[in-house]
Formats: sequence, C-alpha cells, structure tokens
Amino acid sequence: MKDLVTRLFDIVSSATALLALSPLLLAVALWIKLDSRGPVFFMQQRAGLDGRPFRIFKFRTMVHRAPNEIDQSSEPVVSEGHDPRITRAGRVIRASSLDELPQLLNILKGDMSVVGPRPVLMEQKEVVPPGYMKRFSVRPGLTGLAQVRGRRSLGWLKQLAFDAEYVEKRSFFYDLGIILATVKVVLLGGGIYGGEGLNWRTYRDSLEGRPPADDDVIAALADHEPEIEKVQEGQS
Repeated sequence: MKDLVTRLFDIVSSATALLALSPLLLAVALWIKLDSRGPVFFMQQRAGLDGRPFRIFKFRTMVHRAPNEIDQSSEPVVSEGHDPRITRAGRVIRASSLDELPQLLNILKGDMSVVGPRPVLMEQKEVVPPGYMKRFSVRPGLTGLAQVRGRRSLGWLKQLAFDAEYVEKRSFFYDLGIILATVKVVLLGGGIYGGEGLNWRTYRDSLEGRPPADDDVIAALADHEPEIEKVQEGQS
C-alpha cells in the first residue's frame, strides 16, 4: 500500500511539475543550445531499483564529449572553481540545481521517485558495502535524505549511511518533510561539489583490492560525528 501511494504521488507530482515548469524547461534548453555545442540533455546509465540499469536525463552542464571519451573510473571530481569541463551556462544551471529537472521524466516513467537515494553510477555499485546495498531496495530519488543533510559535501560513505537510514524510516509523510527541506537546500545552494578525498573513487583506491565493508561506513561516521551534527543543525 505504501509503495502504491508513493507511486501515485510520483505520477501526479511529476506530471504537474512538468506542465507548470515547461516554460522554464524550454528556456533552459534554449540557453544550453545557444551557449555551447552539443545536445541539450545529458543521458547516462545509472543503477536504479534493485540495482538495475536505467538511463537518467539531466540538462547538459559540461562540454560535450562522446560516451567513449569518459572513463568514470578515473574521471576527476568536478570542482567548485573554474572547472574547464563546465560550460558558462552550466555553472549557473548546476548551482541552481536546474540540471536535475529533466529527471521528472524519469519519475513519470517509473525509473525514479521524487524522494529516495540518489541514483549512482553502475561503477559505484562495486564500492557499496553489503549492509548498505539496501539503498537499491527502493527507487532512486530526485532528492533524498543525504541531499538535505549536505549532499556531496558529506562524502561517499556518509551518503550511503543516510541512504540506508532513509530506507529504514521512509513513509509518505517522511518524504514530504524531505521535499520541504529540499526547497531550503536548493535556495541556499550548498553541497553541490565534493572534494577529492570524499568521493567513491578515493574510497575504492583505499580498499587496495579488499571488498568494501560495513565497518568502513561506521568508522567514517565516528570520525566525523561533530561535522555531521553541524550539517544536520544547518539544515534544520
């Protein structure tokens, strides 16, 4: 019953938002097209419900490159400064989170939900510890608990911890609270970029061939307890 209510909410809210925001979506699409060479949309394979792949839609914010030119295993982290990969329009679109709006189509299709763990790259599945694979038991979301508690500034392991917490606590009204908190986060514009030491590739390299472990997440939380509390207080 809970999943049915969530799906009905997803359909109604995404369809309504697409209609209401259509002038804005068209304006952003035109801006991207005039600003740089390449398609309006960036499409990429991500891990969805049960870890199955689906194609995510985003507004393109980076210089266009063919898919075979992008190696996700070694791609540098997108930095907050003048990253040459980000277009002029892309800097504004990313800062305002407008690049995520095409995922309303993914929600309407049933690939995603309004609220849930953010969809990760297929390569990132390899560095999810066993106890945190539960994040794939629900549809990925346009926003989620990790997004309202710091987004990429939290780092990979802490994001996984909040994803798991969301799965355990999720309910219709819990989702509504996250949606309301998301409005504040988007307006403040924080947590869009993460550092090299926080990302999944750094964690993968630190494993040195061993499999990811639940204790790694627990250790990351213990090491940064004051930082997490500060982030949570800032979003409350």
